[in-house]
Amino acid sequence: MTFSKPQRPTFILAAAAVVLGGSVVARAQSPGSTVWSGVYTDEQADRGKAAYAANCASCHGDTLAGIDVAPPLTGAGFLNNWNGTSAGDLFNRIKTTMPLNAPATLSGRTVADIEAFIFKANGFPAGQVALPSAPPMMANMKIVSQKPAN
Repeated sequence: MTFSKPQRPTFILAAAAVVLGGSVVARAQSPGSTVWSGVYTDEQADRGKAAYAANCASCHGDTLAGIDVAPPLTGAGFLNNWNGTSAGDLFNRIKTTMPLNAPATLSGRTVADIEAFIFKANGFPAGQVALPSAPPMMANMKIVSQKPAN
């Protein structure tokens, strides 16, 4: 197969994107990855804080402690509900059922940002790579209440 000169750079860039994208997916799906592994960035959590205030705080409260029937999104209440599940499970729950007055209206990026804010509020450390906005990429990112031993 031969390429004309204008196609070669495009092909090379596309191939590089696939390889680099694959390394991010591999990291996100690596066995044993937990929320203690730094699965979001501080910048993402900051965006999530603003999105949470606009879309979630009216039910879950400004401090994520929960109000009435809305469960807490921080502390023991959150960890008891989500311990052992995946970040993808939480993403799907938020994406399909929230906000209560307009379910399934938040973009994937907004949901990932809100999830990053929730993780930060629960004391899970930030990392260098943003939480992806695709649940399959988060299937092996486990939410665990206790930091695994190194």
